[in-house]
Amino acid sequence: MSDKSILLIIGGGIAAYKSLELIRTLAKRGIKSRCVVTKGGQEFVTPLSVSALSGEKCFTDLFDLDDEADMGHIQLSRSTDLVVVCPATADLMAKAANGLANDLASTTLLATDKPVLMVPAMNVRMWGHAATQRNVETLRGDGVTVMEPDEGAMACGEFGPGRLPEPLAIADQIESMLGGSAILYGLERKPLAGRHALITAGPTREPLDPVRFLSNHSSGKQGYAIAGALAKAGAKVTLVSGPVSLAPPEGVEFVPIETARQMLEACEAALPADIFVSVAAVADWRPSRAAAKKMKLKEGDGDPHPTLELSENPDILATLSRKKKMRPELVIGFAAETHEVEALAIAKLKRKRCDWIVANDVSGDVMGGAYNEVALVTRKGIESRWPRMDKIEVAARLVARIAAEFDGDAASQVAAE
Repeated sequence: MSDKSILLIIGGGIAAYKSLELIRTLAKRGIKSRCVVTKGGQEFVTPLSVSALSGEKCFTDLFDLDDEADMGHIQLSRSTDLVVVCPATADLMAKAANGLANDLASTTLLATDKPVLMVPAMNVRMWGHAATQRNVETLRGDGVTVMEPDEGAMACGEFGPGRLPEPLAIADQIESMLGGSAILYGLERKPLAGRHALITAGPTREPLDPVRFLSNHSSGKQGYAIAGALAKAGAKVTLVSGPVSLAPPEGVEFVPIETARQMLEACEAALPADIFVSVAAVADWRPSRAAAKKMKLKEGDGDPHPTLELSENPDILATLSRKKKMRPELVIGFAAETHEVEALAIAKLKRKRCDWIVANDVSGDVMGGAYNEVALVTRKGIESRWPRMDKIEVAARLVARIAAEFDGDAASQVAAE
């Protein structure tokens, strides 16, 4: 079990009910929650329900005589590994950005010396308001991690960005900030110590013009989870990532990129590596020529649809698999398919000349969601099929299997699971 804990500050808003599910999800992953509920938050969730789920006293009042006798808000702010504000309302973010401290939540945020994660939830117009965006930039400049809100229908009837992310996605972000998976399937030692693991994650973006690009829905969650789990297993980890809203796991060397060609260059620069896990959803094609100015619709009677010529991007997985020098000892690809998943994965393994392929069906919400259902394919065929589980658990299982490949003691532990 993990010995990590968070201080969860629950702000006022209809999304506050999701904080209860977040507490349950974190508890399953071995992460304890101590909670502060604001006055507004108590309009949506009760301190009793929060206390029952967390197993801890719920704090609500800055001027509680018992708690403040020994400066309880100072102790609260420093007694856990991470402070999480969820939901983070526009008011709470404004207070934190401007150093205000007139209640327990804002005072705790001002007094903490721990990392802070804010998970915004509010009306779409409130989120897009210049004042809110200015506060977000201030918070990020101060070192606060601010998750991007989801987009969708809201309780007020409007549609757009401002929805609270799902609890599993928030839990993934929390685990990433705490240093990866809380439970790595019983691997109590560091079975990958001394090994270098290279991971790609997220989408790539191929520019059409200065404001448009070709990309995909990859969130980076699976790749970041694998990077965090590898670091927890003792590996030196280099994470090459396209643009995502996640913070890199603790202890990982982070290399941000935009395009597929940049990703390949970064991967080759990171060699030699013992392990290469190609999780990124790399764009297969790029525009042959990117316009220097924003493309406009043709006026008059001309054809309003411009012709788009595409060029093939480099195949990063195949390139590293086929290297004669500095080929990683274990090369693992991902096969994201919408049909004939396992058959196409087996064909991809042979075509790319890699060692393993993790096959997953992305016909649903896998690329942007928190769950995955995969099959592990080796050169001998389908080794195992894993049931649907959250991506942190997929990462833990995969890294345990990688550890077993390199470490005999780890192999016996995996076999015993």
